Amino acid sequence: MTDLTSLLYTAEHEWVASEGDIATVGVTDHAAEQLGDVVYVDLPAVGSAVSAGDVFGEIESTKSVSELYAPVTGEVVEVNEAVADDPASINEDAFAAWLIRVRVAAPAEGLLDRAAYASLTGQAA
Repeated sequence: MTDLTSLLYTAEHEWVASEGDIATVGVTDHAAEQLGDVVYVDLPAVGSAVSAGDVFGEIESTKSVSELYAPVTGEVVEVNEAVADDPASINEDAFAAWLIRVRVAAPAEGLLDRAAYASLTGQAA
């Protein structure tokens, strides 16, 4: 089980876990629940530049298509091909089914801690 209190969150429902200069990014359990059955994810190529707050991909479910927003600025160094091949894994465990890893170029700003994200979504922290 992922320690959800160690993660940071965006208001657009992405989570980020930092280890050194590498940030792992995924969608939250709340987003996965709201989306319903995830059937497709469009992720950037390794080497792509992402900017905090900008769209880096899409996630499609049986109910809707939503954009994915980068919580950090940097270069994509890894893409989770397992999730691209089996998007439904996001519904099974949104925190294990990370999407991309980014070499961070600038410190993240404006991210929410678990308590603030829980307050935003009406969940228990």
